[in-house]
Amino acid sequence: MSLDPGAAGPGQAVEGKEENRQHAKSNVHKRRKRRSRRRSPKKEAVSASEVVGSTANQPTDGKLAERGALSFDKQSLEQSASLSGKQKTMVHQPTVANATQRQRSHHEQRRHVTGPPRNIYSAIDLGTNNCRLLIARPTKGGFRVIDAFSRIVRLGEGVSNGNRLSDAAMERTIEALKVCADKISRRGVTCMRHVATEACRVADNSQEFIARVKEETGLNLDVISAKEEARLAVMGCQSLIAPGNRHALVFDIGGGSTELIWVRVLPGNKSEITGWMSIPWGVVNLSESYGTVGQTVSPENYAQMVSIVERHLKAFEDAHRVSEVVTRRQTQFLGTSGTVTTLASLHLKLPRYMREKVDGAWMKSRDIHALSRQVAEMTHLERSEQPCIGPERADLVVAGCAILEAILGMWNVPSLRVADRGIREGILRGMMQFDEPPQRHRNRRRGQGGRRQDKVKTNV
Repeated sequence: MSLDPGAAGPGQAVEGKEENRQHAKSNVHKRRKRRSRRRSPKKEAVSASEVVGSTANQPTDGKLAERGALSFDKQSLEQSASLSGKQKTMVHQPTVANATQRQRSHHEQRRHVTGPPRNIYSAIDLGTNNCRLLIARPTKGGFRVIDAFSRIVRLGEGVSNGNRLSDAAMERTIEALKVCADKISRRGVTCMRHVATEACRVADNSQEFIARVKEETGLNLDVISAKEEARLAVMGCQSLIAPGNRHALVFDIGGGSTELIWVRVLPGNKSEITGWMSIPWGVVNLSESYGTVGQTVSPENYAQMVSIVERHLKAFEDAHRVSEVVTRRQTQFLGTSGTVTTLASLHLKLPRYMREKVDGAWMKSRDIHALSRQVAEMTHLERSEQPCIGPERADLVVAGCAILEAILGMWNVPSLRVADRGIREGILRGMMQFDEPPQRHRNRRRGQGGRRQDKVKTNV
């Protein structure tokens, strides 16, 4: 009821005689008392349910949180135990059950919105020289590494002489694979692919070794072909092919072989392998063949190593006419191997190896030639004392430099890009390509009927 003198309308009090004003006041007071009596039972019921809900959602500053729905968990039960005596009596079993049901419904809706848990993937690249592991979780547009492992095992040591994996080499490798298996188990890997390359391709006793790995570590190793190895290497590092290039020569200097992959760049950041070759020379068997393991390399031996690799490169040039495309300056060279990353770290004068600075770095060809000759002329001890080489790579890096110089000498390219990625990354991308990218911030409130409420767009 309005007491505004300017108000008008039926049943409305206006200024007049004194008894009219007194009568109006009395009627207002009576109506307020009746409303209070009608509302009081309903108000008590609401407050009883709000005690549990509000204390369960109470912030640390003592102010009640403003939420559209109530939740209930173990923490709210503990908080309700500290309430006053009057409030404690309001926490009864039906209220707890209802709150627990609301919480269960909330979690079920969240699972429905966000989808199943993301898979965790692992990839092992067991090469002639190294055993490498990556464990990753897919993200939008790529993946995030959650664990990694790398160890020089020299599985192919002596294979070039007797065509068999030695007992010592197998023991070293299985010990490294046990570490990998432990990491895979602890990280809860759900999807995995583990491959072995050149050493297991050529060794006569490789199947015995694969069976032993399965028995002692539980890991399944897939011995892949040279063609599959080349494909995975390109998949792992194709994101480093700079825009504007129509072709790329990707090479991977391994322990027992060197893969050359001729790639045509397609629109949409895609690529196509138009040719490949596997040269049967890597840092391990080339070093063993020229007696440079643990020795200072003579200039004559170094020149012979460069020459023997060049003979294989000529066959690749005759098949694909790479030099003709290189002259148009729309070709990028991309090197993925321990040799290339080691030289890049030396070129950058890093105090220790730092992947974040090496991966994706550019080096001029003339700097690579000069640095390769400098490393080749070092004694074995001098190479061992280099922090980015170390004793494990000291007797193999010279053969890698010879292979790299042969590649750059065959095709006159001004620069080279370094990739600290390769087969492992290619394996992960291949497994993840069928996995949906994670959808973030999708747990939005829904309106009635399960329809998503319209989201208001704002300009920040």
